Amino acid sequence: MKGIILRGGKKGLDLTWTLGKVIFPVTLIVTILQFTPFLSFVMEWLEPVMSWIGLSGEATVPLVIGNFLNLYAGIAAILTFDFTVKEVFILAIMMSFSHNLLIESTVAKRVGVSWWFVAGVRLTLALVSAFLINLFWKGGNEIAQYGFAPEKVANPNGWFDIITHALQTALMAVIQLALIVIPLMIVMQYLREKGWLDLFSKWVAPATRFLGMERNTSMTLVAGLTIGLAYGAGLMIQAVEEDGVSRKDMYLAILFLVSCHAVVEDTLIFIPLGIPVWPLLAIRLVTAIVLTATVGFIWNKFQHRKEVTNEHSYHSL
Repeated sequence: MKGIILRGGKKGLDLTWTLGKVIFPVTLIVTILQFTPFLSFVMEWLEPVMSWIGLSGEATVPLVIGNFLNLYAGIAAILTFDFTVKEVFILAIMMSFSHNLLIESTVAKRVGVSWWFVAGVRLTLALVSAFLINLFWKGGNEIAQYGFAPEKVANPNGWFDIITHALQTALMAVIQLALIVIPLMIVMQYLREKGWLDLFSKWVAPATRFLGMERNTSMTLVAGLTIGLAYGAGLMIQAVEEDGVSRKDMYLAILFLVSCHAVVEDTLIFIPLGIPVWPLLAIRLVTAIVLTATVGFIWNKFQHRKEVTNEHSYHSL
């Protein structure tokens, strides 16, 4: 058991270092930008687009903050405005698909998936879902009743306080990453060496096969669904290195997870906004299943046709 803990702990430390080199600088820069005119400029630039998706100009604030920072910051921004129920639901859907964009897209790149693919899919899903909800939902015009508001934190004064605050935030992000990744890697090492991962892969094989993936992507999907895209990246990296997950399957897994990840946490934190969360979860889950299964079906068909063509050409020679 001691050997398992040491081997798993070493993998956890290695992955913390790998991901920390991404999370620390991005968190540091974005936190500093929060106290500069940059985010205000982005908000003003996006404001004309808001009316197309049923949102007021003020909605740019939580959207920009949520995408540059995280869901918690975006929700805190929502609570400072008087939005309608429909606006809050649209914001919740958009931020469910697209949040913490810089970090999560950069982390996904570590497993060989294009940064632009991840960011593009998430932003597209956010905009399309908002447009469709605004088009078909005619209700929700009453003012949303928020459950509670987060504790206000005083803004830092001066550049020294801003940089200190940013360093503390970035350091805490890495510490939080380590507290999640290291124990997770130890548990995964135990499950791997005791043969439980092979058994689990057999259990979920029908689901992964339906989505167009091989069963060795099962742990990648479970990690992303439960603990999120950024923290689940540790298992994704391990899956690529040790389980032989193909490029196609990793793209399909990331496609599923950018649509639907951290389903418990990312759903429950919207409860204080006074909106129905079950439709929120259903939209994310159905979108992820339909989108991934469709792309997986087309990709596998194309791959099979290419293999048949190559085999035919070989025999002809």
